[in-house]
Amino acid sequence: MKIATWNVNSVKARLDTVTTWLAEAAPDIVCLQEIKTTDEAFPAEVFEGLGYNCTVHGQKSYNGVAILSKRPPEDVTRGLPAVEGDDHARYLEAVVASQSGGVVRVASIYAPNGNPPGTERFAYKLAWLERLHGHIRHLLRFEEPLVLTGDYNVIPTPDDCYDP
Repeated sequence: MKIATWNVNSVKARLDTVTTWLAEAAPDIVCLQEIKTTDEAFPAEVFEGLGYNCTVHGQKSYNGVAILSKRPPEDVTRGLPAVEGDDHARYLEAVVASQSGGVVRVASIYAPNGNPPGTERFAYKLAWLERLHGHIRHLLRFEEPLVLTGDYNVIPTPDDCYDP
C-alpha cells in the first residue's frame, strides 16, 4: 500500500499540481494538511474523478486536513477528543481496507506551529500535542496498523528553519 502526505497550503490554489501528481504517483491513500477550505467547498468531485474517496475536516481560510483513499474510509474521526473552545480542524483519521484484506488506520495531522516559545500559541501547541499523545495511546490498544502522517511543525534545530 502506497501512502503519501502533503501540506498543500491551500488545496484550491494547488489543485492542478495535486491532480497531476496524483495521476503520476497513484498512491492508495493521500493525507493532505493545511487545505484551507471548508468541507462543502473542498473540490471532492475532482478527486473522485481520479478514483479517490474524500474525507475532509476543513476550516475556512485556515488549517484543514483531508484523506483521499482509493478504498472507502470507515470509522472516521474528525478532530481530537473535544476541548472547549478548540475548533481548529487539525486532525482526521480513518480506517481503510487494503487489497490483501487487512486494514490500516491512518491520520492526517496538522499540528499548530505555536511559535514563539513562552506565548499562548506555544502553550496551545504543547497542550494539543499532549492530547494527540493521549489519543495515540488509545489507538495503539487496537493493535492494528497505524500510520500518523502530516505536518508536525517541529523544528528541532536552527538548521531545520529557513530563518531561525
